[in-house]
Amino acid sequence: MRPVSVVGIGADGWAGLTDAARAELSAADVVVGSARQLALLPASVASERVPYPSPLVAGLPGLLDAHAGRAVAVLASGDPMVFGVGATLARLLGPERLRVLPHVSSVTLACARLGWAAEEVETVSLVGRPLAALTAALAPGRRVLVLSADAGTPALVAALLTERGYGESRVTVLGDLGAATESRHDGTAADWPVGETLPALNVVAVTCADVPSTAPLGRVPGLPDEAYESDGQLTKQEVRAVTLAKLAPLPGELLWDVGAGSGSVAVEWLRAHSSCRAVAVERDPVRADRVRHNADALGVPRLRVVTGAAPGALDGLPAPAAVFVGGGVTGAGVVETCWDALAPGGRLVANAVTVESEAVLAGWHARLGGDLVRLSVQRASPVGGFTGWRPLMPVTIWTARKEREQ
Repeated sequence: MRPVSVVGIGADGWAGLTDAARAELSAADVVVGSARQLALLPASVASERVPYPSPLVAGLPGLLDAHAGRAVAVLASGDPMVFGVGATLARLLGPERLRVLPHVSSVTLACARLGWAAEEVETVSLVGRPLAALTAALAPGRRVLVLSADAGTPALVAALLTERGYGESRVTVLGDLGAATESRHDGTAADWPVGETLPALNVVAVTCADVPSTAPLGRVPGLPDEAYESDGQLTKQEVRAVTLAKLAPLPGELLWDVGAGSGSVAVEWLRAHSSCRAVAVERDPVRADRVRHNADALGVPRLRVVTGAAPGALDGLPAPAAVFVGGGVTGAGVVETCWDALAPGGRLVANAVTVESEAVLAGWHARLGGDLVRLSVQRASPVGGFTGWRPLMPVTIWTARKEREQ
């Protein structure tokens, strides 16, 4: 089976390609790319030119099948393996079926223009992704590169920065990087001109403001309760921090948050690492919508929300590395289904605040072992002219790990 060539191309087009990349494109029977990319090829490249399918990921298998047995080259912007189609093709076909010829990425070019150390910069792609994904990257003094979807992205970025209290942040839009038409526009988020004409191919560089009015949120578990919209069904800050420590998120792992309430545990699991994944299961449609709102507001719009009651709503979900049961512990079959679904080495954490739910967890602890912890939290509050301690409801936390197969 012929390998698929993936050729990175920059805004400088054919002139910026290496001899090897030009030879690969010239020898191809079919060249696949966006309309803009295909237009960069000279007439001397006689290959059949095929536009990307839409939607891209769903359409790629059919497109490749239609040209099976032919020499296929796929064009990618810059480095195909940096937020590019190369990574998608590697997942689809396997890396052994690809020949990747990268160009300089827009991230590298932007850092070169700005004098920024690439390893100290967070990169967020908004190509095919919601604007809310940028929120989690914001912190005082932080440098962020945003890969734009189009000419309208910089204005949306500026508006979000202003809304989140980062209106004084420095914003630089670098357009057509590497081309003769390369441009640069500088300003601040709060004063960004509305309706300014910018190149469709652009990168937004943000230096987040560090001002007293900014109220940043940390990246470790235990965000303030006030960070969430809630009707009271919320795992409280101190309990949440302990719960996440028990769940122990690792990069790339999937969490089920069963009986999600406000979604706080799933949200903070996702904030632990950009590659973490989570599904929040909530039977109440109003609360499910609230989970989505909290996920967007806290920068993790990738949270998948399933509206329905467990255990039925769990059918067909991918196997989790960890499960948190925050609601529904006493429901028939809920804990059993979650435990059975866990991958080897997976963790199950369940919280209880009632006598009945505590009894359920005590039974599972007797059956499967693990850790059983009772957590009591007291918060200081005014008592007349003095200060006293007001206890929250004690929470029992059961943690169990499924043994790996020997």
